[in-house]
Amino acid sequence: MTTLLQLVVWMTVLTWVSIMAAAVLRNREWTVEGMKIGLSNRENLPQPTPLGGRAVRAAGNTQENFILFAALALTAHAVGADQQATLGAQVFFWARLVYLPVYWAGITYVRSLIWGVGTVGLAMMLLAIIRL
Repeated sequence: MTTLLQLVVWMTVLTWVSIMAAAVLRNREWTVEGMKIGLSNRENLPQPTPLGGRAVRAAGNTQENFILFAALALTAHAVGADQQATLGAQVFFWARLVYLPVYWAGITYVRSLIWGVGTVGLAMMLLAIIRL
């Protein structure tokens, strides 16, 4: 398996972790009441805490960006641009790994800067594809 495809797998894991963290933090699933909410149909949810709301938004952003990443990574692999796109994929992955805890912590400007670094990684992947 190429490094690029390994990054797709690791990004899938990171996206899943963000979704699970959002559910746990949103519903406060470390409490008995939160566990009941987490195991329910999630109708009539209480308002999330600020941390829970940030976790949900961070998970949504991660899912949206994963779609772009996966499309570019798989296209790069299909056209034989794995090696050229790998650096951009690595930049994207590490930026996303840092992005989640920074978003959860509520560090606004740094979060946006990190998001921008991830976007640069996506642009690097796109350039690797269109330069072939």
